[in-house]
Amino acid sequence: MTQLPLLEQAILVLAALTLLASFSMLAQSRLTSAIHSFAWQGVMVAAATALVAAVGHAHHLYLSALLTFSLKGLLIPWMLHRLVRRLNMEREVENIAHPALVVLAGALLVILAYWIALPIERLELASTRNIIAISLAIVLLGLWLMIARRQVVTQVLGFMSMENGLFLAAVASTRGMPLVVELGIAFDVLVAAVLFGVFFFHIHESIESLDTGKLTRLTEEEPA
Repeated sequence: MTQLPLLEQAILVLAALTLLASFSMLAQSRLTSAIHSFAWQGVMVAAATALVAAVGHAHHLYLSALLTFSLKGLLIPWMLHRLVRRLNMEREVENIAHPALVVLAGALLVILAYWIALPIERLELASTRNIIAISLAIVLLGLWLMIARRQVVTQVLGFMSMENGLFLAAVASTRGMPLVVELGIAFDVLVAAVLFGVFFFHIHESIESLDTGKLTRLTEEEPA
């Protein structure tokens, strides 16, 4: 770590903070706090992208960093906050079954990610070797968040977090994807956020809750 240039050390620190934000979302029981954690994760990914642009002299990555900050750090969290307010769920607290075990399982997933990334580490790819492992851990934690939690909003945050991990891995390993590809991904994420908002309203109107556990208890009424 100390042998790396200062900017690459900063990229590793930001990647680690992005992983910490994933753990924060996993441990948060309040929806608004989980949304705040996702917003901070988006800010960290944007900052890491800007530093990768500085290290690799890839100027188009500055636009990617700006898009990431605008969408994942500001716009999408604002949209989710607005939806939560309109559904009167600002103070709602999700009952997490065995929260300590959920976080412990997340730690085991991080260890698994580093074990999977061992062949990459042997390639001596400087800061990239560790960022790949961290990115894979973020993807696994996002998937675990979708499985372990029952609130639809939290599951959407897990999905968006997985995309953050994939984007961070792509930026770190390729030093920048083509700008057209990055713009397409940003547009897809924005469209997905809008569609999720529509689904929120439909689910809430149907069962007056966003708890997916209640969906399994729904039964059809028998005809008279």
